[in-house]
Formats: sequence, structure tokens, C-alpha cells
Amino acid sequence: MIDLHTHTNCSDGTDSPAQLVNKAIAEGLTVLALTDHDTTSGWESAQKTLRGDLSLALGAEISCLTNDGISVHMLGLLFDGAHSQMQEMLENTRDGRIPRALKIIELLNAGGIKISIEDVESVKPAGATLGRPHIADALVKNGVVSSRDEAFTDLLHNNSPYYVAHLAPTPEDAISMIRSAGGVAVIAHPFASLRGKVLSAADFLPLKIAGLNGIEVNHRDHSNDERSALADIARELDLVITGASDYHGTGKLNSLGENHTHQGQWERLESEADKRRVIRA
Repeated sequence: MIDLHTHTNCSDGTDSPAQLVNKAIAEGLTVLALTDHDTTSGWESAQKTLRGDLSLALGAEISCLTNDGISVHMLGLLFDGAHSQMQEMLENTRDGRIPRALKIIELLNAGGIKISIEDVESVKPAGATLGRPHIADALVKNGVVSSRDEAFTDLLHNNSPYYVAHLAPTPEDAISMIRSAGGVAVIAHPFASLRGKVLSAADFLPLKIAGLNGIEVNHRDHSNDERSALADIARELDLVITGASDYHGTGKLNSLGENHTHQGQWERLESEADKRRVIRA
């Protein structure tokens, strides 16, 4: 079983990298991709915990914005973690999350919802990439909502009056950087309409031209019709079809391995990186 999209407490998940690896082994996964938001800080710990038949496909989920202001997440897998320009892009994207969080908090306060950046920092694991899920956790702690899911449904979704975009690379720029660093690029949950405005079918050709390798088709936030439409786009553009859990530990309902990638699709995706960077025990 191959799961190509997961998170740890190095970003907005709740498991440490070691705990994630241990759970993947217990679940019988054969390939696990570690894709924390805009960071590679969990790579070393995951590698130290690796054992048995599990292989690691190290990567990151890069926050992007189209020129039209649509939020897009790009999975970069199997890239060179020492690539300086890639690390600079990730750092710049992380830095942009701080003023964004402060603005969201300001808007929430103006709406009569009490929360502070100190509240957010108190629930965020040390060193983790700051994100809206940590604001959600602070809202839970303050008794405003009962869960992360409720926070996003009621207050933090992309169409909310409290939503704030942040500085981020375009999807094309992120793809170009991933490929320059020797990796492969897979667009994550591109038709997840419940999260807000999404791409159209016509938007995928420019991404293919930019170097996109695959589309995450099978994801819990895609309906059956959305999965079918994305699979058609992938076949038309000769892109790899992936599936993944987008696992966040207890931060989301998603279960590890609940969607997965076919072995043949994974082998093709891996072959499109400039080097074989899968980590094995």
C-alpha cells in the first residue's frame, strides 16, 4: 500500500515523524511519503525510525497561489533536500504564514471572537510550520468551537470573512523549483471544492507544460464525480494518477492509507525524478 501525502507535527499534524513511521509500518504500508507543509524538518527523524519493508518518499507540500488568487497545494516528492533554492523558497513561504496568521487573528477579534497569537503559539508544537489548523486548535482551547473540523467549517474556510491569502509561489513556479531540485510534482486535491474556489479543467495544461508529473485524484475531499473528472484530465495529459490519505493524526478524520496509489503509477512517478531517492531500511 502506497500513501503519498501525510503530515506530522513538523507542520499541522499531531504525530511526530517517528510516530508516523511506526503507524505506517503497523498499517502495512510499503511506501510512505512525508509531505509536511513548506518544510523538510521531519525528514531526518523519519529516516532514523525507518525499518522493515517500509520505504520513504521524502517531500513537502508547498503552498501556492495562482495569479487569480486561488489557493493550490503542490506536493514535491523525491527532490534533493540540500537544494539551496528549494530550501529558500520553502523558508520564504513559511515566513509568509506569520503575518497571515496575525491578520486572521485580527479579523476574528474584530468579529467578536477572542483569540491571540499567544493562544496559537501555546498549541503549536515547537518548530512546526504555522498554519490555520493551529489557529483552529487555539479556538478549540478557548472554547469557541469543539474541534478543528468545526473551526474550518464555521470560521476558517477559504470563503470565510476571516480568510486571508498569503504570499506564496505560483503553482508553475513551485513545479519549476521541484523539478530543478530533481524531484517530481503532484498537485494535491485540486478539485476539493468544499475548501473554496478550485482550478478548472483548462488550468491543467499550463501546469503540464511547466513540468507537472501527476494529479492526486483519489482523496477524501473529492467526490466520485470529481475523481472521475480528474482521472480523465490525467489520462488526457498523460499524467500520473495518485491517491493518498492526507493524514494529519488526530487533527483530521483522515485515516492513514485510506486512499492509495497503484504500484504501476508509483513506479512511473519515481522514475521521473532525476535520481532514485526512495529511502529504504
